Amino acid sequence: MTNNKSKYLLSAFGSTAIWGFFAIPLRNLRAYPANQILYFRIFASLLVIWAVIFLFRKAELKKDIAYFKSVDRKTKRVILTQIIGSTLLLTANWYTFIFAINNISIKSGAFAYMVCPLITAFGGYLILKEHLSKLQMIALAIATTSILMLATGSFLEVTWSVIVAALYAFYLILQRKMQSLDKLNVLAFQILIAVLLMIPLFFYQHTQVPAETSFWLNIFLIAIVFTIIPLFLSLFALVGIPSSTLGIIIYINPIIAFAVAILYFNEHIGAHQITAYLLLLFAVFLFNWKLIKDILTFKIK
Repeated sequence: MTNNKSKYLLSAFGSTAIWGFFAIPLRNLRAYPANQILYFRIFASLLVIWAVIFLFRKAELKKDIAYFKSVDRKTKRVILTQIIGSTLLLTANWYTFIFAINNISIKSGAFAYMVCPLITAFGGYLILKEHLSKLQMIALAIATTSILMLATGSFLEVTWSVIVAALYAFYLILQRKMQSLDKLNVLAFQILIAVLLMIPLFFYQHTQVPAETSFWLNIFLIAIVFTIIPLFLSLFALVGIPSSTLGIIIYINPIIAFAVAILYFNEHIGAHQITAYLLLLFAVFLFNWKLIKDILTFKIK
């Protein structure tokens, strides 16, 4: 692994920044059921990612297959368990997020990705034994304060938020442990397994295939720009930075989504919410201050 961590940090920022704009294409599909959007998002992602691999990355696929065949049975079992386990976590995260948005409240879905970084950071610290400095612990305390400012007090909303957040947080932690395989290949197999899980539900619900061109344009935009690219960037980032760092950088997502809601959708925002988000932004920079300072002073080797 290269010693230059700047590209991993930039990949992490890039993935979360992209997700911050996710509401824009989703609004274009607001006339369609959420489960229908999810099904075709994953199906389209499967087609795109395997087309890319077969056209441009056959060598990396063959290399990973050869590696898998060469390892002992125990290692194979660990790899398969990690891929299947992470896929289940990611798929469950997608489903619970949509359920929360459609059946609980939009706030519960947004609040989930405020809670997720804390769970990821603490999970990385407790499970993976990732070191957290005093400055990073202070950043976590500031982030917690800002989240408490935004909490609505609804037990139901908070419960669903924690469920959605925990699923994605543990997905990231598990991904951090998978360092031996190409990240795009891992993502391709995860999406393949996700499709296999979705197909029975797809046919059980008799979901119709939309014929509108605008639907498919937005679906493939979501599949490529808001699924494959950010997921790959986040997996690539975990090669060079701790999951706790990526967990905190996830805060960029709700901060950008917050800006999109105000500037693009003209939603009203209160002074306490602005203060809370500014605290979150400050916590992100504080948590990653050492890496940011190294990049700005060109001292990363």
